[in-house]
Amino acid sequence: MAKIDDVARLAGVSKGTVSNVFSQKRPTSKKVTERVLKASKELNYVPNHIARSLVTKKTMAIGLTVPHGNFFFSAFHNQFINGVVLEASLFGYRVLLDMLPVLEVRTPSLASYPIDGAIVLGPTEEDERIDLLHQNGIPFVTVGQIMNAQAKSAPTVNNDNAQIMHDICDYLIGKGHSGILFLNANERMTVSMERRAAFIEALAKHRLDVRDHLLYCKPSIQSADYLNYGYAETVRVIRESGERVTAIIADDDRTAFSVMNAIKDLGLRIPGDVSLFVICGDLSMMHQTTPPLTGMDLQPSELGAESVRLLMHKLGGNEGEYPDHIIVRSKIVEGDSCSSIHIPPPNIGK
Repeated sequence: MAKIDDVARLAGVSKGTVSNVFSQKRPTSKKVTERVLKASKELNYVPNHIARSLVTKKTMAIGLTVPHGNFFFSAFHNQFINGVVLEASLFGYRVLLDMLPVLEVRTPSLASYPIDGAIVLGPTEEDERIDLLHQNGIPFVTVGQIMNAQAKSAPTVNNDNAQIMHDICDYLIGKGHSGILFLNANERMTVSMERRAAFIEALAKHRLDVRDHLLYCKPSIQSADYLNYGYAETVRVIRESGERVTAIIADDDRTAFSVMNAIKDLGLRIPGDVSLFVICGDLSMMHQTTPPLTGMDLQPSELGAESVRLLMHKLGGNEGEYPDHIIVRSKIVEGDSCSSIHIPPPNIGK
């Protein structure tokens, strides 16, 4: 089994430098770090986390708490987690994945585990996970806006959700759509609140009325209706209310697939009869559907990586200037699920 002396010899550096690369106790240049990591890989060297913890007084582990239900993670979750794990490994950290039933935090969970810090994905209003971490003095970063009275100033990584909704509405309204059904995230999630407020602002900007029956929120992640969210809502609005809906905004790819099934069962076509836009879709799958979906690239891997960098900065392992609130850019990726509609000219008489 390779030892730290072997890595130092192959990389052409001192043992102390190798130790610094893995412990992040002192800054090391990118060139030297890459040389040490390359040598470690060639020698299959695995640093001893227990020994390192005794020296640094750190666990060299961070927690990642992710809301979940009785189903596999979405592509967004997988890409986000991948970004977290890969970035954490560059800092010599392991990731403890804590899958908590959302809104049902019954134990101290991460707050009682041996971790140096935590990342909270999908915060809700007055999120108990955040309160527990705050009360136990554990540094944390949220991926999403915080709405907790006890921890108002905690660091965050987020997309610009207000801008996202304005961009989507501008895009659809620019194609002539005015009857827009919005299938939002769960009402307690802070991202849902941000998007709802921005959706209303965007419609008002275009002088369009906001109709409550065209605004829905995803059911609880533990609900039996969660996986089919979007189907019944689409049928209800189009068939039962008689509302002329020409475009639908779906929270994620699962919701979008449910909408596609509903549209098909209603005897309608996408985008001929109804345009469909997905906010949080799987870019690899969006182009394999019929038609390919138009959606927003939220860059989940970058969200994960940035959350680790910010947390490492709070832990003293990522030196230099670093903002407390980071916005990861997003952009519209066009498929074929959104089309322009014919707007009849105004009747000005003869």
